[in-house]
Amino acid sequence: MSIYSPQEARYQSMPYKRAGRSGLLLPAISLGMWYNFGGLDPFENARAIARRAFDLGVTHFDLANNYGPPPGSAEETFGQLMKKDFAPFRDELVISSKAGYDMWPGPYGEWGSRKYMLASLDQSLKRMGLEYVDIFYSHRFDPNTPLEETMGALDTAVRQGKALYVGISSYSPEDTRRAAEILRRLGTPCLIHQPSYNMFDRWIENGLLDVLDEQGIGSIVFSPLAQGQLTDRYLGGIPAGSRATKTERVWLTPDDVQGNMGKIQKLNELAVRRGQKLSQMALAWVLRKPQVTSALIGASSVAQLEQNLGALANLSFSQDELDSIETILGE
Repeated sequence: MSIYSPQEARYQSMPYKRAGRSGLLLPAISLGMWYNFGGLDPFENARAIARRAFDLGVTHFDLANNYGPPPGSAEETFGQLMKKDFAPFRDELVISSKAGYDMWPGPYGEWGSRKYMLASLDQSLKRMGLEYVDIFYSHRFDPNTPLEETMGALDTAVRQGKALYVGISSYSPEDTRRAAEILRRLGTPCLIHQPSYNMFDRWIENGLLDVLDEQGIGSIVFSPLAQGQLTDRYLGGIPAGSRATKTERVWLTPDDVQGNMGKIQKLNELAVRRGQKLSQMALAWVLRKPQVTSALIGASSVAQLEQNLGALANLSFSQDELDSIETILGE
């Protein structure tokens, strides 16, 4: 590919929103590298997606130590992207990573101990060829490590200059409040929470959004398309090779899709009436919440990326449309 020169108009179509009570603005839609950016995926496809995302105003690239497969390889891919294309634009990018899930053998390779968290961050920075990440997350709550230890490790990462901000992912409302209070005492506020959220998974509405308001924390939601269920992909059934057929993934099963099929079809009819694809309406729906700073999307192609970013053309809902969605989801 030729030397990358991003589009000059890249900031004109993307809305940016403040993360909680911080000074950091995030794009309404961010690019997640959970899938399609690992060592088993074609590099040039990942490169084309990342370039196009930045061209369209996506300034935030979300990673974790274990993204791949194999684990760590998504960060290695991103390191190549930085070296080949994005190094001149480092100060225009928000790059995040996380630590919490299984990464290496032995007792120090997962969860939330200080030893694991800080070692993992050092490994992530080396894989990506970076001096620092913009956001470093505790990827999951560790019930066996004092929360003060895990949050202390996040604070240390900032004081070492290896992260600018810190966040947490998939913490309960009460653990989120406790984590935020500990971090505030340490002088490193919790910037952001990364929970799952979509029309079929609404757990954050039962207390977490209120805590985010109370604590001044932003949120960036993952799986806004319910692992692909809220797209065109399953409207006609479960196609061969789709995510629901891959037995190594526990996030989505054929039974999930079959159980939601009637709702998916009705939601699609409503999306068509709005002049949108189902995926675009689903993204707009999660972004309707004021506490949601950004929605994380994956992409397997430039075309899929562009289609999902098309959600930005219509982010508003009438009360009748919201009522219709509630009726469909309640059936």
